[in-house]
Amino acid sequence: MSNPKSMIRVRMSSGDAHYGGNLVDGAHMLGIFGDVATELLIIQDGDEGLFCAYDNVEFLAPVYAGDFIEAVGEIVKVGNTSRKMVFEARKVIAPRPDISASAADVLPEPVVVCRASGTCVTPKDCQRK
Repeated sequence: MSNPKSMIRVRMSSGDAHYGGNLVDGAHMLGIFGDVATELLIIQDGDEGLFCAYDNVEFLAPVYAGDFIEAVGEIVKVGNTSRKMVFEARKVIAPRPDISASAADVLPEPVVVCRASGTCVTPKDCQRK
């Protein structure tokens, strides 16, 4: 089987903003990566598995309410029960409150806002594929 890949696109809402200036908490990206990991494990094993640990996380650019974030992930190594994964979150649309309350721009190039890698485990008795 080739390395499974996954992509999720979500819009950050005002409810996601945790700090002044509508800034979204960086940990929110890790929650999105968790959803990507779950999909990857279902594709790989037919089971949601368990996220064990992140071994690297880099927050590279701010995320604000109204931003559209595209998160991608890939399984890069498969062990007996462990699955090593890499993730990247990119801002692809940004709000333009300077123009109007509902204006937004598709960015000419996505802005990488977060990268991470980690390990998930699917117990042997839960692997269906």
